[in-house]
Amino acid sequence: MTEELHWMTAADLVRGYERGDFTPVEAAEAVFARIDAVDGKLNCFRELDQDRAMAAAADSAARWKAGAPLSPIDGVPTGIKDLFEVEGLRNRKGSKTTPDEPSGFDCPAVARLRAAGAVITGKTNMPEFGWKGVNDSPLTGITRNPWDTNTTPGGSSGGASAACAAGMGPLHIGTDGGGSIRIPAAFAGIVGHKAHFGRVPYYPASAMGTLAHAGPLARTVSDTLLMLNAMMGEDTHDWFSIPSPKIHGRAIEGGVKGLRIAYSPRLGYARVDEEVAASVKAAAETLAELGAEIIEVDPGFDDPADIFNVLWQSGAHGSFRHLDAARKAEMDPGLQKVLEVAEGISLGDYMDAQKARADLGTSVKLFMADYDALITPSLAVPAFEAGRLVPEDWDENASNGWIVWTPFSYPFNLTQQPACSVPCGFTKAGLPVGLQVVGRMFDDTTVLRIARAYEEANPVATSRRPEL
Repeated sequence: MTEELHWMTAADLVRGYERGDFTPVEAAEAVFARIDAVDGKLNCFRELDQDRAMAAAADSAARWKAGAPLSPIDGVPTGIKDLFEVEGLRNRKGSKTTPDEPSGFDCPAVARLRAAGAVITGKTNMPEFGWKGVNDSPLTGITRNPWDTNTTPGGSSGGASAACAAGMGPLHIGTDGGGSIRIPAAFAGIVGHKAHFGRVPYYPASAMGTLAHAGPLARTVSDTLLMLNAMMGEDTHDWFSIPSPKIHGRAIEGGVKGLRIAYSPRLGYARVDEEVAASVKAAAETLAELGAEIIEVDPGFDDPADIFNVLWQSGAHGSFRHLDAARKAEMDPGLQKVLEVAEGISLGDYMDAQKARADLGTSVKLFMADYDALITPSLAVPAFEAGRLVPEDWDENASNGWIVWTPFSYPFNLTQQPACSVPCGFTKAGLPVGLQVVGRMFDDTTVLRIARAYEEANPVATSRRPEL
């Protein structure tokens, strides 16, 4: 039985715990056995916490035996991106420039997961300081995609996405400052939800400020909701955090009949791979068959890449401007280049970008007033060669940098809306494709409802598994 536990969803695990079919200890053993078997091929985890995880699993088993679990994710193995503070584990952020000593506290999101009984397995790999949408770093090297180990699982939460897709724990937490949950979710064929800004408390504050979101990565939408409910809500440490009552599971099971959904294949400006475009178009047709009104329309804004780059690069410059030359020399060469570019951003440039961001937000909010949600491709391309910044036939020196192939993600960091990537198919080469569902401001529930309805109609995430 333990050979199959690592593939179970969080929901299936807790049902098994409740029935007494198996215990959290057996589930944790199965996940660590899976990590031992396949992580040498993928490089998902920087640090494991097996002894404490097994102790937490034993405590959870006792609670389930007594009929007193702490939450619907009590005893579920859970990975933490190496950007979150976890008491007793090092927070390296993919960088040789960070302190190599254990953290003294749990950040709010991790504390909430621990309070919910989640079994924290370890810390997942990421690019240095989460600066790019692929997953390699000077500290930990290249993380690989379980669907094709020659390709990237995306970033910056790529260790999480690859681990989740490969059966190394059903729940993982990531961050998203420009696509870093949705990019790896799409490349790895899992669900990734960028919760509305402030929904999941983010402390210590991100250098990317109000671009940065946190949220879950999981294999199903139902698991995504279980994890989101455990993490979200106002917290005194994060002054941007917002009150967030739990979303009942029934709220995402209503289907899409009667919903009015905008469908934008290119946002009016994106270059999109033909197979990706075809899969997303088919997903739109499926939602129409389920009863949604699908209207093909672009939101009407120009590519906001320049706005995003000014704000993101300014944040990076603010974080690292005090590092001396020797320390900067240890950083990813690509990140060093970003910092050099950021030196030329003036205060006027920054203020212009803030104004343009406000205008974009107003424009998108007006557009969304006519629709319950917007659907797009999650990404313009399927996963490409690991170790590269852009696909082989794309310009690596483009002024927009790596974001040139992820034009659907960063606009909605600028606007702060909830957005979810759900698997919607595979290319001929067997690489996953993601459908992005973007909601109105604060409306995570409708986003997850649409993603759940689509997943139920086309369960590609659970019907196929990568072979390793």
